[in-house]
Amino acid sequence: MIPFSILDLAPVTEGSDASQAFRNTLDLAQLAERLGYRRYWLAEHHNMPGIASAATAVLIGHVAGGTSTIRVGAGGIMLPNHAPLQVAEAFGTLASLYPGRIDLGLGRAPGTDQPTAKALRRYFDSADAFPHDVLELLGYFEPAQPGQPVRAVPGAGIEVPVWLLGSSLFGAQLAARLGLPYAFASHFAPDAMDEALALYRRDFRPSARLQQPYAMLGLNVVAAASDAEARRLFTTQQQSFINLRRGRPGLIPPPIDDIESYWTPPEKLMVERALACAVVGAADTVKDGIEAFVARHRPDELLLTANVFEHAARRQSFEIAAAVRDRLSAAN
Repeated sequence: MIPFSILDLAPVTEGSDASQAFRNTLDLAQLAERLGYRRYWLAEHHNMPGIASAATAVLIGHVAGGTSTIRVGAGGIMLPNHAPLQVAEAFGTLASLYPGRIDLGLGRAPGTDQPTAKALRRYFDSADAFPHDVLELLGYFEPAQPGQPVRAVPGAGIEVPVWLLGSSLFGAQLAARLGLPYAFASHFAPDAMDEALALYRRDFRPSARLQQPYAMLGLNVVAAASDAEARRLFTTQQQSFINLRRGRPGLIPPPIDDIESYWTPPEKLMVERALACAVVGAADTVKDGIEAFVARHRPDELLLTANVFEHAARRQSFEIAAAVRDRLSAAN
C-alpha cells in the first residue's frame, strides 16, 4: 500500500484556544509517528480564527522538536506572502535542526483575503511572479558559489525537499517542468484533479531533485466506530465550509445531528462538490473508499486530513485509517 501522511490545520475549536490547538497538534503528530505515517504537514492560513498555523515554520519546528522520525513540513507555505530568501533561511534553519526530516511545500495562493494580503505587505499580483520566485528559492538551496552576492544562511547546500502544491493545471505544469514532486489539493478543490495528474505525469521532466513523477493527493478521511457516527463527525467540516462561504469564518464548530437543517440546497451542492474526495465511515467503509480512490487515481502517496471537533475522536479517526492502511498492505 502507498504511504499515508497527515495534513493538520491546527484547528481551534469552539471553547478552546490556540495554545490547546498546539498541544493537540503535537499530540497528534506523536501519535502519527507511532502509527507509521510518513509525513506531518501544516498549512499557512491567515486571518482565520479556526486555524492556528499562520506562523507555519514556527509550528513545524515545534512539531519536529517533539518527534524524532516522522517527516514534518509545510503543505504549504504560500510563497506570494514571503520573500524567497526568507523562506530559504527559515527552512534551512529547520533542516539544520532536524536533518533529513523537513519538507517544504509551496503554494501560489495568498491563503487569505485581500485586506489581509495587503497587511502581509505582499500583494495579490505577486502570485504572477510565482514561477520566478520558486526558481529563486530553489537557487538558495544550491551550494553557494564564490562571489555570490546573496546566500541563504543557513540554507545554501542544505537538502530540503521542495514540493509544489496546486488545485489547478498551473501547479501541475510548473511541477512537471521543474521536475518537482506535486501535491494536489483534492481534499477541498477536486475539480481539476484528473486532468492535473495526467498533465503532470505526461510532461514531467527528470531533475536533480526527482527522477520520475511523484504525486500526492489530499483526501478527507473521517473514521469512527460506525458509519452514522463518522457522518456526524464530518458535519464539523461541512459547517466550517458553509460558514466560510457565508463570509463568517470562525472557530471550528461541534458536530450536529442534522446537517440538512443547517445548509441551503445551493450550499449543499457547493459543499458536496468541494468535499467530493472524502471517505467517511467505519473501518470497512473507509477501507473500501480508500481502496477505490487509490485504484482510480493511482497516487504515489495520500495526504489525509480530518477536521474533527473532539481531539480524542480525531485521534481515533487517524488510528482507524492507519489500521486500514495496514490491512490493505497485508492484502497486497
